[in-house]
Amino acid sequence: MSKSAPTSPLIYQLLSIVGGLAIWFVAAKLTASPLLPGPVQVVGFIREAMISGEMPYHMAMTLGRVAASFVIAMALGLAIGLAMGQSQLTDRIGDPWLIFFLNTPALVIIIMAYVWFGLTEAAAIGAVALNKIPNVAVTVREGARTLDPHLDDLARIYRLSKIERLRQVVLPQLQPFFAAAARSGISLIWKIVLVVELLGRSNGVGFQLYLYFQLFDVTAILGYTLVFVALMIAIEVFMVQPYERYATRWRIRSA
Repeated sequence: MSKSAPTSPLIYQLLSIVGGLAIWFVAAKLTASPLLPGPVQVVGFIREAMISGEMPYHMAMTLGRVAASFVIAMALGLAIGLAMGQSQLTDRIGDPWLIFFLNTPALVIIIMAYVWFGLTEAAAIGAVALNKIPNVAVTVREGARTLDPHLDDLARIYRLSKIERLRQVVLPQLQPFFAAAARSGISLIWKIVLVVELLGRSNGVGFQLYLYFQLFDVTAILGYTLVFVALMIAIEVFMVQPYERYATRWRIRSA
């Protein structure tokens, strides 16, 4: 008796999405309330906002802040984590500060950045980056502690310069940890960026959500939310996950 072919996981995911949309559609019809617009109304708003250029503009502003904060957080977090992972003295000095910033609410850092440096773009991006740097540093520090000492000895035998040693010996070993920090970082950063925009910027998705909240326009709120979430999922699927698979390809080969 032949076995039936296993059903693709994609089928279940599509069915789940279709089922969710159906429930949303029915719930909107039953309530008939502007506080719960249906999928048709939300899609209509998205279409109009896209054609007018309003949504692409605010999306671009938010993505620019996400990208800038992400690059700064990953670069500084990598440097701090590497230094702490390879030096016990640096680790002992920096560890209390990592614990402090890890437990400081993001909202506090954002407010203090605006109070001290004004409602500027630099303050907004800096506040977001500062919220993510400790997480990156902790992850990279754990990776730096697991570096193979034999490879380090080999680099000294071949008299590699510090830059060559970093590029050819250290960074390849840290790739899986860096990829993990990047994956968790992008999902955290874009959420904090929305709070930053809500509190102190005059454009961006967060600003638009606050504006439409004041108007009790749930259709617009859902429209911006769905498009932005879809965009971040696309970045996760087509950029972050492929890099993570590339960084951990050695595990598949050795399995």
